[in-house]
Amino acid sequence: MTRFEISIEIADGPFSAQSWQHAYGDRITSTAVEHGAVEWRWIEREWGIVCEIAFAREKEYERWRALPGIDAAFDAVPDPVAGLIFHRGWGGTSGSGEPRRPRPVAGAGAAELEFEDERDPLLDTTEHIARLARAGRDTRSAAAI
Repeated sequence: MTRFEISIEIADGPFSAQSWQHAYGDRITSTAVEHGAVEWRWIEREWGIVCEIAFAREKEYERWRALPGIDAAFDAVPDPVAGLIFHRGWGGTSGSGEPRRPRPVAGAGAAELEFEDERDPLLDTTEHIARLARAGRDTRSAAAI
């Protein structure tokens, strides 16, 4: 039997994710069990918490996720803009059954070179011509440059 695993990351914000868990964690897990969760766990991290829940089928997860109380709990996370991430699987696995492919390197892998002298060569030439002119030398020939 294939189960549907989901990881929910809740990051700290103006208040800690642990305090959010104390306020809403029982609601999250008890309703998950009522809607077909077969396993669940909370993991504390230095940046927040992770809630991992396994449902017997994806349809059970979708019914649980659509509950108004669950929606309200996730609306109340410490950082509702950037501090709530859902992804399939546990432990950072991708939701796709396909393996991840390496991305092509931007710019064919080339890196910008650093130069010791960042001066404009045209500016150097005009300064050299000005110095020659002040010294009274001929600046019209290419050999003078």
